[in-house]
Amino acid sequence: MSYRTHSRSQSPLEFSNRELFDLAVAWIALSVAFALFLDPPSAGRFDLEPFLYLTGLSFVTVGVAFLLHELAHKVVAIRFGQVAEFRADYGMLFLAIMSALVGFLFAAPGAVYHRGRITYRENGLIALAGPVTNHGLAVVFLPLMFLPAAVGAPSFVGQIGHMGVLINLFLAAFNMIPFGPLDGKSVWQWHKGVFALVFGLSLVFLAGFLLLFGLW
Repeated sequence: MSYRTHSRSQSPLEFSNRELFDLAVAWIALSVAFALFLDPPSAGRFDLEPFLYLTGLSFVTVGVAFLLHELAHKVVAIRFGQVAEFRADYGMLFLAIMSALVGFLFAAPGAVYHRGRITYRENGLIALAGPVTNHGLAVVFLPLMFLPAAVGAPSFVGQIGHMGVLINLFLAAFNMIPFGPLDGKSVWQWHKGVFALVFGLSLVFLAGFLLLFGLW
């Protein structure tokens, strides 16, 4: 997600210490939340080994999807002369972990905030950069799904591929919803044709993947 706030230009791509800390905390917290969601403790049972495995799996799939989505917003915002920086939402990160413990997941880890003079087109392109990056990452993860069968790679490589494609397609579709702070609202305000194309393709790709390969 990205937010426009109402300077100097910012270049090249640079990070403050606080921004790096916020990105790291959000990355780790999301990975833990998804691990708990995939295998929530029940009746006092907690198995450390599966939890660590799922956290690692989430770290290289969910975490990467989130991180590059946000960095795409930042890069494009800076390209348009904005001052842009990610800020974690610690309350929402806590909620993500707590919700995962009871069997559902609500994750809104934070957003890239940017400020400066900007047009609707530029703001729409900044918002669009996140979902489009997730589409690209889904393509990158896709071959990993088939490596174990093709070359005898370890089975966890296939799991990384499956989860990497799924989470990126989900993030692209979810963030294109034209509501509240989600990216789709800014794209809709800029160009309804572009919004319809990207949102429609996001939904088709996600539905097609689930029909062909399932949730897990």
